[in-house]
Amino acid sequence: MVQEILMAFLLGGTICLIGQLIMDLTPFSVTPTHILVGFLVGGAILSAFGLYQPLIDLGGTGATIPLSGFGHSLAQGAIEGGKSGGLLGVLGGGIEATAAGVGAAIIFGYLVAVISTPQG
Repeated sequence: MVQEILMAFLLGGTICLIGQLIMDLTPFSVTPTHILVGFLVGGAILSAFGLYQPLIDLGGTGATIPLSGFGHSLAQGAIEGGKSGGLLGVLGGGIEATAAGVGAAIIFGYLVAVISTPQG
């Protein structure tokens, strides 16, 4: 179990380090929004070529929690939806595959907003 936690930490940290290095070392202005979109698209592309699942096998939640893991989930949902439902399956498959996570984020975000006191 300690090895799994260490691998998740190292892989997740490496993904974050890559984003930070891109923002710090590129000669043009790269914002966090650019990094987030890049990770989402990158995760989907790696997933489409079958290269993201080995990262998940190696690092577990260190690969699934960052935004690249969300891109992987969207791509896998679209691929599975396309196999079973054609073009409409491609469009709905990604939404269906990620609906629980998006719903949970909305609910928990709302709950935190209700119980917290804004500062400022």
